[in-house]
Amino acid sequence: MSIQHNLEAILSEIPENVRLVAVSKTKPVEAIREAYHAGQLDFGENKAQELLQKQPLLPSDIRWHFIGHMQTNKVKYIAPFVHLIHAVDGLKLLKEINKQAVKNKRTISCLLQFHIARESTKFGMDINEAVQLLGSGEFKNLSNIRVAGVMGMATLSDDMDRVRKEFRQLRLYFEQLKKEFFARSPEFHEISMGMSHDYKTAIDEGATLVRIGTAIFGERDYQSA
Repeated sequence: MSIQHNLEAILSEIPENVRLVAVSKTKPVEAIREAYHAGQLDFGENKAQELLQKQPLLPSDIRWHFIGHMQTNKVKYIAPFVHLIHAVDGLKLLKEINKQAVKNKRTISCLLQFHIARESTKFGMDINEAVQLLGSGEFKNLSNIRVAGVMGMATLSDDMDRVRKEFRQLRLYFEQLKKEFFARSPEFHEISMGMSHDYKTAIDEGATLVRIGTAIFGERDYQSA
């Protein structure tokens, strides 16, 4: 199947209120360009250096999503152009994003990442940490970031009941934060969850952004990445 065919098949299953982020990490520029010419504008990368190499070679209207664990010392490389940073897991990172946004005269949109999975290797805050962050004076002084919603990764499992519960938990976190901190902020509206193997369940549970790579581009060759 071609990339275009894969994209069309997935988009036919996604409601209009859900946005597809094509996860292009480790994939060559030619594959991204093929997806772009098929109408895809949102692409996700998880390494700043790889994104920095690809971005100048591709059309300027692509919306780049940084979906990996973001190191503070790498923010400066993507701050001039990144569309949305999905995985913000603390105040230190938010402060650095704000600092680089000021330098670039931009407001950068971010999602707060929550740890909802069983795996301890996944990053993310718990709800108490997020509440403390959002209620702090330091957060309120950050003028060049826009918190647009939440993000989470479910347990990599064939137990879809467990995966569904984890997605549902993320949606409940979103609703709690919306009520407590963002009731008058229409820009706080994104729930980023779901990948190639579980995106349909994520959509059922309220996802507004799904991050799909393998089902579009095929399996990744990490040996050559």
